[in-house]
Amino acid sequence: MGRSRYKITQADATHFVTLTVLHWIPVFTRPQTVDILLESLRFLMGEGLKVHAYVILENHLHLILQSPQLDKDMARFKSFTARKLLAYLEQHQVKTILEQLEFYKKAHKTDRQYQFWQEGIHPELIQNEAMMLQKIEYIHHNPVKRGYVDQAVHWRYSSARNYEGEVGLIDIDKCW
Repeated sequence: MGRSRYKITQADATHFVTLTVLHWIPVFTRPQTVDILLESLRFLMGEGLKVHAYVILENHLHLILQSPQLDKDMARFKSFTARKLLAYLEQHQVKTILEQLEFYKKAHKTDRQYQFWQEGIHPELIQNEAMMLQKIEYIHHNPVKRGYVDQAVHWRYSSARNYEGEVGLIDIDKCW
């Protein structure tokens, strides 16, 4: 996974991961851009990816995932969503963001005009139930901590609703 010092050491184990838009640029402020992420997750879930928890904020997302090939699934997710999101930004002529994605692109990315995601996913192996619960709590309270909502369940783009017995935007796997 890129040049990150973080590595997935057990590709089939449950991990907490963070994906960040290059230079923390706020791209996920429109439902259409968030839908690209959710559709990609749904597709990968159909191929064996388990999503245990998630939150999508304006410039990054946190996920707790498990897959027989998590490293490959994350590479596919980042590649597909980057292409789709860049196409969306170009189609809707969101020039400011495109200019930023071009300006902040890493020098070694010579094969493309833009870089969408920061390198790496910062995976952390979930080692036990206590760690799992701590990460789920962290994910769900991220929007509360930022002051976007008063209660985690009010944030549309997270699995907090799923854990409260309500219907969320994607089906998550609460069996861990």
